[in-house]
Amino acid sequence: MSADAKRRLGLLLAAVLLLVLGGLYQQRQQPVTLRIGLFAGSNWDVPDSDSYAVVDAAVEKFEREHPGVTVSYVSGIKKEDYSEWLAGRLLSGDEPDIFVIPGKDFNLYASIGALQPISETGSRDPSFSWEVYYPAALDYGRYDGEIYALPAASVPTLMFVNKTLLAREGIPIPRNDWTWQEFYEICRRVTRDTDGDGRIDQFGVYDYGWRLAAVANGVRLFREDGKASFFADSRMEETVRFLRELHKLEQGREVTARDFDMGRVAFRPFTFAEYRTYKPYPWRIKKYSSFEWDCIPLPAGPSGSSSSSLQTMLMGMSARSHHKGLAWQLLKEICYDPEIQKLTLERSQGLPVRRDVVESGSLQEMPDTASPGGGLDLRVVSAVMDHAVMEPKFARYEEVMMRADSELRGVIDGSIPFDNALNRIQKEINGWLQQ
Repeated sequence: MSADAKRRLGLLLAAVLLLVLGGLYQQRQQPVTLRIGLFAGSNWDVPDSDSYAVVDAAVEKFEREHPGVTVSYVSGIKKEDYSEWLAGRLLSGDEPDIFVIPGKDFNLYASIGALQPISETGSRDPSFSWEVYYPAALDYGRYDGEIYALPAASVPTLMFVNKTLLAREGIPIPRNDWTWQEFYEICRRVTRDTDGDGRIDQFGVYDYGWRLAAVANGVRLFREDGKASFFADSRMEETVRFLRELHKLEQGREVTARDFDMGRVAFRPFTFAEYRTYKPYPWRIKKYSSFEWDCIPLPAGPSGSSSSSLQTMLMGMSARSHHKGLAWQLLKEICYDPEIQKLTLERSQGLPVRRDVVESGSLQEMPDTASPGGGLDLRVVSAVMDHAVMEPKFARYEEVMMRADSELRGVIDGSIPFDNALNRIQKEINGWLQQ
């Protein structure tokens, strides 16, 4: 090849290289938009006037750290419409890069490949650790041994204690490791006629149902795939017998929310979200009565522990996202960053899913000026989270539980005979699950 030909070839190769490099540079400089899928309102079905506060703070921080990247979301989607909206986006191939995953849809989306597996991604990220999460919260995002979603916030259930009523009866506040036997004995002692009219007007507990009791007695109600139930389990029988005895203490009186508001009830379960949100309860307590209160774990059954079921909000990444690296960073910003997790406690009704954030010294006592009882000791909440149990995630879970509710209420109040009732309920539920 002549020198002139070599020179022309060299110039041509240089021009091609410049075009390639220029194209790569231009591509790199093009703005990237990540989309988030989420709904308006609270994940815990309580009023929430600023449901985007935590996400907005995370987005602002993320955009500062990633110049040229913009994050957007559609606002105003109601929670009751969100599942259908997300399904529509997935069917059309136009789903957001990361999105909130309704619990009842998680198994389906993980099984059909709609969610990006993140176990390996998280394990390889030196700025990330699975160990910071509460185990039950992290397990919410696990399917068939693989993690597909991160927990953003959780809500356990606690037991509200009327300290004033117990003090009046000469009863100390139960310890955090109290049992059903202690719970029953306190309820028995406080349930009485206080004004001498022959009618019971003070009660042990309001709104303590079989679902809470079953979890605290170690009952496993369903097979993981949701195709079989275990309502006839001996621990469930133990649970129902206990609730029947507890119900008898009321002697036919129906305990109401007003009884609770008026300070005439010793105990009532509250979710953490209800504790944070329902300032009307403390205000009404202040208006109608005057009593101090506190929160402790639920009592442990003889075959269980002081456990409560845990509700968790999950966020995952689309398997079809074109920006998986950035999507992972954004997912971490919302579900992992300590500053955002702290903001979850300050600006929402949910609880951070990082143990170190919940147990940090600055948050040990959460001020609550609306309540006569003062702040909530988050060390107690952290202990509850450590022993919390994940609610089943199969699609028909709530329908099944509603079917069981009416039957079990009848067994507990005595209107339905106890003999063979649990076997019958299990058979009916199993038949329905296998349709």
